[in-house]
Amino acid sequence: MSNEITGGVFFNAVVMGRDIRVVLPAEVRPALTGLPPASTVFTGRGSAVQTLREALQPGCKGGTLLVSAVAGMPGVGKTELVLHTARQVLRDGWFPGGVLFVDMFGYDPERRLSAGDALLGWLSAIGLPGEHIPASEQDRSRLWRSVLDAYTAQGRRLLLIIDNAASEDQVTPLLPGDDRIPVLVTSRHTLDLDAGLYDLDVLDTSAAVALLGEVIAGRRGPGDPRLQPGGRAAMAGLAGLCAGLPLALRIVAALLADRPHLQPEALASRLRDEQHRLDGLSRQQVAVRTAFDLSYQYLTDSQARMFRLLPVNPGPDIATRSAAHLTDLAEHQTAVLLADLHRAHLITELAPERWGMHDLLRLYATEQQAPTDGDGAETGQARRRLYGYYQDTARAADTHLHPTTPADTGVFTDRVRALAWLDAEHANLIATASTAPDHHLPETTTTLASALAQFLDLRRHFTDCITITTHARDIYQQAGDLPGEGWAWNYLGRALREMRRFEEAIDAHTLARDIFRRSGDLRSEGAAWSGLGRALAEVRRFDEAIEAHTMHLEICQRTGDLHSEGAAWHNLGGALYQVRRFEEAIDAHTLARDILQRTGDLHGEGAAWSGLGRALAEVRRFEEAIEAHTKDLEICQRTGDLHGEGRAWNNLGTALYQVRRVDEAIDAHTRARDIFRRTGDLHREGQTWNNLGTALRELRRFDEAIEAHTKDLEICQRTGDLHGEGWAWGNLGVALREASRFDEAIEALIRARDIFRRTGDLHREGQTWGNLGTALYNVRRFDEARVSWQRAVTALTGTGDTSSADMIRGWLDHLPPEGRPS
Repeated sequence: MSNEITGGVFFNAVVMGRDIRVVLPAEVRPALTGLPPASTVFTGRGSAVQTLREALQPGCKGGTLLVSAVAGMPGVGKTELVLHTARQVLRDGWFPGGVLFVDMFGYDPERRLSAGDALLGWLSAIGLPGEHIPASEQDRSRLWRSVLDAYTAQGRRLLLIIDNAASEDQVTPLLPGDDRIPVLVTSRHTLDLDAGLYDLDVLDTSAAVALLGEVIAGRRGPGDPRLQPGGRAAMAGLAGLCAGLPLALRIVAALLADRPHLQPEALASRLRDEQHRLDGLSRQQVAVRTAFDLSYQYLTDSQARMFRLLPVNPGPDIATRSAAHLTDLAEHQTAVLLADLHRAHLITELAPERWGMHDLLRLYATEQQAPTDGDGAETGQARRRLYGYYQDTARAADTHLHPTTPADTGVFTDRVRALAWLDAEHANLIATASTAPDHHLPETTTTLASALAQFLDLRRHFTDCITITTHARDIYQQAGDLPGEGWAWNYLGRALREMRRFEEAIDAHTLARDIFRRSGDLRSEGAAWSGLGRALAEVRRFDEAIEAHTMHLEICQRTGDLHSEGAAWHNLGGALYQVRRFEEAIDAHTLARDILQRTGDLHGEGAAWSGLGRALAEVRRFEEAIEAHTKDLEICQRTGDLHGEGRAWNNLGTALYQVRRVDEAIDAHTRARDIFRRTGDLHREGQTWNNLGTALRELRRFDEAIEAHTKDLEICQRTGDLHGEGWAWGNLGVALREASRFDEAIEALIRARDIFRRTGDLHREGQTWGNLGTALYNVRRFDEARVSWQRAVTALTGTGDTSSADMIRGWLDHLPPEGRPS
């Protein structure tokens, strides 16, 4: 009798007996060959692969049994990621024992594997005879850990991949007892495992386009005409419709590869129809909807209801509190359900307590709503609850933005919290106002248009203001509500003016004024005169602007509206400043400041200080101007008015320049430029570049000054600001002259002169004649210089600027006699 046990991995009890020879496999070849094939195209996942490789490398000790759990939404490419990573590390020789892979089919009720089933497969894969495999899951798990320990002891490191698990009980029995054996788990849920978690996101546009191109090139060759440079825009459009989801992208790429004459534009056109997009994202047995179905079926009834209702929110994301109103649940219950959907990767948490949904999942969730529901039972009631919440809360927040009305402290305790909510919900509120008429909720639109007007103006969201106010105007017109229509026209004019659509703004304010006059609403008529005056001033119709502001002022005094009277004095001061009636402007802005101070309008007071400072500087009261602009700056910073802060810095910089505090002026203008850039005010950014260039010239930093004035010129040309373009050419010409680039300077100054003549700005035309004469003098063109300076004296005298005219007369005295060189 001979008993021999050799050459294998031994585990559990060995049965000793006559002629028994147990030889187990020296290598786990069935495990390696059982690894599913990976796709030939794999892109955009370099950092994800590197993260997993770092966890899998030999000698890496994570301190946990599980190296990485890769989670993500259906179709995001979790399995592809682990398969490509596994093949890399196997080629590197990191796992001499091989890899064992199992698909748990966790979300398919017909094919779902239990942990015991998976253990049976793995124990069989390593070559263990079926009769030696226990029947119970617990015993199989013990045997499995013994087997893994034996392999590890012999230096045959294994990699385990547990794919598509839906729950912890599918995973835990499969885990080794030895932390030297790494495990990769993929799931649509974030599982409660002691693991390093990796959430896989969708592909960015560049990677998505690359994936489309590589699949088509692999099947049709790199010469496919659809892959030429001209087709990139169409491919990017398709990638956008797939929202970066790899499953959808692969389906689209395969559809294009199937049909060489199918153009990306044609396929994109079909997929733009949201009602049928998911139908289009299918090919043979592969469909995006099928992948989503498996996740949806896994939800509880309450989770499924939450998932179905989330697309009712018309904006890009939703807050937990808003979702509670949507579903008519307590906030704590809502938070639990949202966390469940987040663990299932059916929604994403974009910020604390703010949730988003992938575009294709949003379409799928909408499909799950009852076909006959519409605006009726579940969906319609949810929409009315949510829209009502947005409407009422926006109205409460708005009360904190008006200095002369009492604030509603029942929802928000102060202005800061009200503004924070409006900022967070801005996109949702605009979407709600825009879509409400489609759901027979016109009052929501008109209420939100009114409640958001002050906020949108403060935050300079003028495009949004035009959008929702236009909707409100149309609703008022259809209902025959004349006062409402007048209000809408007036606010439209205000937003149009800020968008530099001045002629449209004038028309809108004129319509509003006429409506209010017909309806006998004197106070509202005054507000329309105010808006009209400001729009007229922008097109340099200053006399009409002064008349409009005077009409507003008289109406305010007749109606006893002190706060509006303060605003009227401020606007009148601005128009008087433009026609160089500086002392009157100072008086007007001083009255405005005092009234707005008395009525508690801190924001309006800051604007009045700003206007006052500008007028004071024109009469050379520079220290007072600096003090005024500093007051404006402090108020803007206190109230969080970032755009106003930019205005204050810019004006302060100009006043500092006048007293030769040039370094401080440069710093102030740089701050202003950066703020205007952040707030998207391109027009005022250009003005600030202009002022910055002037200050840089003073320090003889001519190249930087030329660059700054060139920036201003480019912005004025882009925005269609002809008068500003004249300013830019004029200051650029001065900088070029000071840099001794005389021919370029003369050309720039001639352009500036011609623009000021066209726009009727006689004072600046006179200044430009003066600068042009100096440039001509520099190149010894004395007769032309004489003519220029004479023109300058005439123009400046005509505008009352006698000091500048006298200075240029002095220059004329230094010219050689006419017709003779010096």
